[in-house]
Amino acid sequence: MIELQKVTLTFPDGDRRITAIDDVSLRGEDGFVTGITGPSGSGKSSILAVAATLIRPDSGGVLITDGDNGVIDAAQLSRTEAARLRRDRIGIVFQQSNLIPALTVREQLRVMSRLGGRRQRGSSGKLAEDARIDELLEAVGLIAHANKRPHQLSGGQRQRVAIARGLVHSPEVLLVDEPTSALDQEKGAEIMELIARLTHEFGTATLLVTHDLVHRDSLDSLVTVVDGRIREFTPSAASSAVR
Repeated sequence: MIELQKVTLTFPDGDRRITAIDDVSLRGEDGFVTGITGPSGSGKSSILAVAATLIRPDSGGVLITDGDNGVIDAAQLSRTEAARLRRDRIGIVFQQSNLIPALTVREQLRVMSRLGGRRQRGSSGKLAEDARIDELLEAVGLIAHANKRPHQLSGGQRQRVAIARGLVHSPEVLLVDEPTSALDQEKGAEIMELIARLTHEFGTATLLVTHDLVHRDSLDSLVTVVDGRIREFTPSAASSAVR
């Protein structure tokens, strides 16, 4: 679960401050995809950055499920503590796949897995890590491409790797930024359906920023943001079909 409680974020602009997020409250439930949409400059990316603990808000709380300690307020953490939470509990899928050119698909996931603080040591840990990687590569349909490097993959395949990489450390929260922006409509639909399926399957709380409402049926709910405020909350037909 992730919940933003009355979050406000401002940035300096000369002798005044610009409000990027204005008293926003938003909850992402385990196993559901919550879409965030709105015009350019509306605050969508700022909401995602606050949720990712990349930016601390001026006020408000960012509550995130922590399997060890219950629920913690990420807005109250130090930079080091926030980085640790982000590493262990939050998966992030950026607009661009940002894969490392020299690494194979399997190696991309292995590097991310070993950055996580929850991995087990020793031979049993290695077996568990390999099993998790294979599980995710099967889930995103790339097990046959495990030894390929990014230049050998299509754009849609690279985005699938990025999604698997974001899930490799079994995060409670998955944050996705414009996953279809560089894809055609058919590939975009495949990626959105994949994110929805994996969210439901692994029980992550997924927040997904998108401007492309062609794929809104893949979302469990949709929040519209205008001028830093939530203007509309719309449950999707998909939510009643899934739950």
